Amino acid sequence: MRSGGRILVDQLRIHGADTVFTVPGESFIAALDALHETPEIRLVVCRHEGGAANMAEAYGKLTGRPGVCFVTRGPGATNASVGVHTAFQDSTPMLLLVGDVARGHRERGAFQEVDLRSMFASLSKWAAQADRADRLPELVSRAFHTACAGRPGPVVLALPEDMLSESAEVTDAEPYKVVRAHPGAEDMARLRALLGNAQRPLMIVGGGGWSAEASSDIVSFAVANRLPTGASFRCQDYVDNHAETYVGDIGVGVNPALAQRVKDADLLIVVGSRLGEATTSGYTLVEPPRPRQALVHVHADPEELGRVYQADLPINSGLPQFAAAARVLEQVESFAWHGWCRAARADYLANLRHEPWAGEGVDMGAVIAHVRERLPEDAIVTNGAGNFSAWAHRFYQFRHYRTQLGPTSGAMGYGLPAAVAAKLVHPERSVVCFTGDGDFLMTGQELATAVQYELPIVILVVNNGMYGTIRMHQERSYPGRVVGTDLVNPDFAAYARAFGAHGEVIERTEDFPAAFERAQDAGRPALLELRVDPEQITPRATIASIREAARRS
Repeated sequence: MRSGGRILVDQLRIHGADTVFTVPGESFIAALDALHETPEIRLVVCRHEGGAANMAEAYGKLTGRPGVCFVTRGPGATNASVGVHTAFQDSTPMLLLVGDVARGHRERGAFQEVDLRSMFASLSKWAAQADRADRLPELVSRAFHTACAGRPGPVVLALPEDMLSESAEVTDAEPYKVVRAHPGAEDMARLRALLGNAQRPLMIVGGGGWSAEASSDIVSFAVANRLPTGASFRCQDYVDNHAETYVGDIGVGVNPALAQRVKDADLLIVVGSRLGEATTSGYTLVEPPRPRQALVHVHADPEELGRVYQADLPINSGLPQFAAAARVLEQVESFAWHGWCRAARADYLANLRHEPWAGEGVDMGAVIAHVRERLPEDAIVTNGAGNFSAWAHRFYQFRHYRTQLGPTSGAMGYGLPAAVAAKLVHPERSVVCFTGDGDFLMTGQELATAVQYELPIVILVVNNGMYGTIRMHQERSYPGRVVGTDLVNPDFAAYARAFGAHGEVIERTEDFPAAFERAQDAGRPALLELRVDPEQITPRATIASIREAARRS
C-alpha cells in the first residue's frame, strides 16, 4: 500500500524524470513529502509558476524528455499556463502536474477551484484528471507517451489533493517508449526525383522532436547535395551555422535577400516546421493553401500535413527518422542549383556584418559580434520576446543543436527561466540570456532562483525604456502617436546586486568587453544592464526612419 503521492513520484522516477520545477502548494503536500524521500529527483523551487513552467519547457527542449512542472490549482495553474502555451506552439514535451481541489468539493466554487480539463483543453495535447490513486501508473504512463509521441507537446494532469493522500495497492508501469513514424522508400524516391528536377531548391528545418544526431544527419544531406538550408523562427541551432549550405534564419526580421529566395524557390523541402506565421512572414512567403513553390512537407503529426498547406509530397515521419533516411539517400547528380546555393550563402555571410551605431548608448551589433567571438561553441544562448532578440538572431552563430533557447510562441519572460534550466541541465557550459527591460521584469524574480541554486549565468538586459516591439508597430501604423509603451525602469544592476548577483551598468560600447569578462568570471549569476538609444529599434531601422516611411505611405 502506498499513498497517491508516493505512487505518483514513483512513476515520475520510473519514466526518467530527474528534475521537478515547482512553486509549492498545499494541494500537493503528499507529493512533496514523497519527493522528500526520492533523492533521484531534484526539486527546483521557483518564485513564480510562470517561471517554473518556462523552466520545464526549456528542460524539455534541451533533453528531448518531458520537463516536469508541479503547481497548485487556480492561481498556480493560470500562472503556469504561459509555459504550457509555449510548449504547445514550440512542440516541446512537457508535463504539468496540478494539485486540485478535493473530489468531494467540486462544483461548489471551492477554494481556488478551476475546471482544469476545460481550461487546458486547447493549450495541450491532453488534459486529464486522476480520480483514483490506483490509476496513477496508467495515467502518468499515458502522459509521458502522449507528450513525446508524434509532434511533441505538453500534457496536463490534475491531481485532487485527497486522492494524493489516499492509499492504494497497484503495480508500477514500465518506462515510456517513444514511437515515431518512418518515411517510406517511395517517399524518399519521390523526394529525390523532385530534387533532381529542381533549379532553385531550398530546405527549411524547424519544429520539435529533433536530436543532435538528426541535426548532424540533415547537415550531411544538405552538404552532399549542395542544398541551401534555412532555419525557421528560433530554430537556428538545428543546423551548424558554419556549414557551407546554411543560408540563415527565416523568421521575424528575415534577411530580405533570403525572403526573396523563399519566394523564388521552385522547390521547398520543409522538414519539421509547420510553416507558421512567423516563418512565412504572415503567410506571404509561402502562400496557403497551394504554394507557388513545389512543396515537400515532412512532419511528425499526420494531422498537420494538409492542415494549412497542400504539399506535392507530404511525408509523415519523425524528424530523426527522416534525417537518417535523407543522409543515406543517393546524391542527386545535378549542378543546376550550386550557384544558387553559393549566392545564398554569400548573402548570409554579408548579413552578419553590421553598420556601427552612430547614436547614443551601446551598439547592440558590436555587443553580439563580441559575444559571438568570445563564447565557446557549446554555449547556450537564451532569449525571451522583443525587438532586442533580433540582434542575437541576426548576428550570433550557432554551431550545435540545442544551443539556442527561445520561444517561437513569442512569449515574454522566457529567457531568464530558460537560462536557469539550461545551467541546471548543463552546469559545465556557458549560459547567456539576452533579454529586454520589459521582457526581463516579466520573470525577473527568478534571479532569486539562480542565486539560490548557485547558477553562474550571464544576463544581458537591453534597456531602451520602452516596450520596443509595440512601439515599432505603433510608429508603422500611427506614426508619432505614442501611447502605453514608455517604461520607467529600476537600476537593473542594483536590482541584481540586491539578490546577491553581480551587477553592472554599461553605457558605452567600448566598456562592454571587459564587463562581459567580469560577468563570465563572477562565479555567480551576473547581470549587465546595456543602456541603448531608443532610436536603435531594429538592426535595420530607427524609430525616425520607420515613422518617416509611415508618414510617406
